[in-house]
Amino acid sequence: MTASSLSSERYNEDIVRAFVIASVFWGLAAFAVGVFIAFQLGFPALNLGLEWTTFGRLRPLHTSAAIFAFGGNALLGTSFHVVQRTCRTPLFGGRAAAWFVFWGFQLFIVMAALGYLEGVTKSREYAEPEWFNDLWLTLIWVMYLAIFLGTILKRQEPHIYVANWFYLSFIITIAVLHVVNNLTIPVSVFGSKSYSVFSGVQDALIQWWYGHNAVGFFLTAGFLGIMYYFIPKQADRPIYSYRLSVVHFWSLIFLYIWAGPHHLHYTALPDWAQTLGMVFSVMLWMPSWGGMINGLMTLSGAWYKLRTDPGLRFSVTAVAFYGMSTFEGPMMSIKSVNGLSHYTNWTIGHVHSGALGWVAFIVFGALYYLVPVLWKRQRLYSPRLAAYHYWIATLGIVLYIVSMWVAGIMQGLMWRAYDEMGFLQYSFAEVVVRMHPFYLMRALGGVLFLLGALIMAYNFWRTARGELRHEAEPVSRAAVTSPAE
Repeated sequence: MTASSLSSERYNEDIVRAFVIASVFWGLAAFAVGVFIAFQLGFPALNLGLEWTTFGRLRPLHTSAAIFAFGGNALLGTSFHVVQRTCRTPLFGGRAAAWFVFWGFQLFIVMAALGYLEGVTKSREYAEPEWFNDLWLTLIWVMYLAIFLGTILKRQEPHIYVANWFYLSFIITIAVLHVVNNLTIPVSVFGSKSYSVFSGVQDALIQWWYGHNAVGFFLTAGFLGIMYYFIPKQADRPIYSYRLSVVHFWSLIFLYIWAGPHHLHYTALPDWAQTLGMVFSVMLWMPSWGGMINGLMTLSGAWYKLRTDPGLRFSVTAVAFYGMSTFEGPMMSIKSVNGLSHYTNWTIGHVHSGALGWVAFIVFGALYYLVPVLWKRQRLYSPRLAAYHYWIATLGIVLYIVSMWVAGIMQGLMWRAYDEMGFLQYSFAEVVVRMHPFYLMRALGGVLFLLGALIMAYNFWRTARGELRHEAEPVSRAAVTSPAE
């Protein structure tokens, strides 16, 4: 007896539908703010002279909305879907606990967003919300962990599927990171101001221990859980190598924790700690590519499905971006490369190749699978619109990251250029002027990515309404034969 043979009435699908809707909504909001601040870099007058609309206020709003609102809702929703199916049991704690996590998480997002606009943050690298928001999120996260872990413990399936390993590691590690990074002492019970327990170089190290492991466990491990469930489902194939997935998991878990100091090269952090971060970052390349190979090879014998399944197309492209980003990241952690790349727009291009190419695309792939399943529809309203979304968004990503790669390398080279007298050859203002056309290209890429997301949202809305757009039938397998078969 398989999970698919059980009646879906046993599962809490309402909560997954709610997280899907929230993920799409916050995704559109995050992408729209990202486009606006991209144009602010090219046209500073768009700061509008208001403190709430300055780049400094909107940038952390965009970042947190993209990572924690869009990505976070996708992770919570897909994890609730996956753990129920793979454990063959409904969510632990009943519907009330799951809805508490949903509405509590949305409240946290709203409170954090208002705090960013008002400037009420800890004024650190990640501009975290203040202490009362942190306490509220801690409560929500503990409940989330209890539901997920409780569902695994009462499972009817003896085996714990590997996707749940990645989800569980993401939940536990983010809890630890959140608590340690946000150890603060409030000035008063009713005030928003607080002081960090750490200071100086210790605070910097804690921030980047948090920052890089947020990348490692929120933006990597959690979304690998999506990859390990949805790609096999979409391809209708088992994982290429379950043993490789286990090696991938434990290697990633052990190595990622040590990589954070590579963000602090050439700072007051002891040189041995910087080197340690660099070495472990380079070592991360191997397990990361092991996971990429595992994801891509799962399509062995099913590559033809890329012609007909829009969700699978997004998922496979996401895995390719994952491989590219996890090669570029270790390379940029090498001190000689970091001396050129750090503090430049090359880093921005690298971050967005991961955030848009890996994170957003793997979410889009999962959503294109989930929406017809959750709303009990035969198929998407329009696979053709999904194809338009794919190509428009892909073009947007390429424009974005290529412009930032070129701009960043140009920036780094201009900053370190000296004339024959030993003085800097270019002023800071000259470098900024040279950046203008690349900022415009970046903004255009963002517009295309937002346009694709709007097409997706429209497609989902029509699908949820039960509508089907009459289009040419997709290519059948019989028409895709080859001598190898």
